[in-house]
Amino acid sequence: MERKSLLVNGVWTAPRAGKYEDILSPYDDRIVGTVAVADAEDVNVALAAATAGAKAWRFTPAHERFAILLKAALLADERSEDIAQVISAENGKSLVEARGEAGRSGEIIRLAAFEGSQLYGESLPLDANKGTGFEKIGFTLREPVGVVVAIAPFNYPALLVLHKIAPAIAAGNAVVLKPARATPLTSIALAQCFQDAGLPDGVLNIVTGSGALLGDALVSDPRVRKVSFTGSTATGEHITRVAGIKKLSLELGASGPVAILRDADIDFAAEAVALGGYINAGQVCISVQRVIVDDHIAADFIDALKSKVEKIKVGDPRAEDTKVGTLISRAEADRVTAALKRAQAEGATLVTGGEQNGTLIQPAILSNVDPRASIAQDELFGPAVAISTARDTNHAIELANSTVYGLGAGIFTKDVSAAIQAARQVESGVVHINWTQLWRADLMPYGGYKSSGIGKEGVRSAVAEMTEVKTVILHGRAWN
Repeated sequence: MERKSLLVNGVWTAPRAGKYEDILSPYDDRIVGTVAVADAEDVNVALAAATAGAKAWRFTPAHERFAILLKAALLADERSEDIAQVISAENGKSLVEARGEAGRSGEIIRLAAFEGSQLYGESLPLDANKGTGFEKIGFTLREPVGVVVAIAPFNYPALLVLHKIAPAIAAGNAVVLKPARATPLTSIALAQCFQDAGLPDGVLNIVTGSGALLGDALVSDPRVRKVSFTGSTATGEHITRVAGIKKLSLELGASGPVAILRDADIDFAAEAVALGGYINAGQVCISVQRVIVDDHIAADFIDALKSKVEKIKVGDPRAEDTKVGTLISRAEADRVTAALKRAQAEGATLVTGGEQNGTLIQPAILSNVDPRASIAQDELFGPAVAISTARDTNHAIELANSTVYGLGAGIFTKDVSAAIQAARQVESGVVHINWTQLWRADLMPYGGYKSSGIGKEGVRSAVAEMTEVKTVILHGRAWN
């Protein structure tokens, strides 16, 4: 099996210390790849390469950047099945889900190529300023920030990597990517698409290995002008303390609420929750974790949801009929099982599921959940939905807002007034009406309130956050 090295200055390079590690399947512990283990000196070399790459790439015309990204997108399309196999092998998600993820990769790159080529400035009405006439002209320019550090999570090793690196590159920046330690092979496969498309040396660099070892060296370096991180709130808080003065985009934790009001279509809502709570074994920051149901319909909703959840096939990610695969590791599966047991000890009722077999957990439903309990307040990141009840719309919104998080939320109702009230009052970066929060278009702004993060992703928003605005004033002489 070929060992995967670091990508530095356009060359796949052995790590300075010569260390490599195996990447294991979460399902059966087979070796699915071997990758380099970088150290602080490797980070230094990668950042030096990115610094040089950024200087050249920023002055590459947008149409040339556009053409290279379109080639990379086409290669991602052509290699979609191979990339899906890699995603499933190292992440443990089902092939059905992995194919869906890989199939979106080329589209994200194409969208980024377009947005990165459309860096419009604006003219400034300087004559509106008292004491200034028509002798001055002002306008703004958008310019790349320079070196971007992208630190990606394991749960969507293609999509969440591309949502960082594609906009950064399209806007004229150079990138040092640190993939999740558990899922680096997908990043390497995607990087090869960019390399084969003709991306210049130093524009995309990859260092693999321990986040604890490499993270501070990456985010604190003064050569870095932008950090884009997706992960836990605790790690995001740490980044804000060590990064120094640079731009930050932090997409952090969540405990996503879905409110189902008294007039909702119960079967439709149950179908949506059965999808939104268990995709990728619940390892999604916008997964449905908390369901807040009007107490008049709670029993009917639980019955409808239970019948749908018990039909979800869990098992070997490579099997064509598997819908939900593994958690990322045995330690994560053990943590989720412990959280389910703690919830029951705190008074919740296990309606169905929760059985653990290694890294597999049967999709679970908990009812009678106290909204203040840990299962409702803390991010679970596992295949379980916790159901609480609400007296009315106001109470449901109050419970939806009751955690420190605010990334995504959903509400089910036929009442336009209630929908507008929720859209206005729910403290969340994204609010879905008559669907759960587990839906995302790659072009839309995406990011949270409160402890769920800083800044916005989504390709257009990411391009904006990976550029600087420069104001230019032309001074002429006044004339009569």
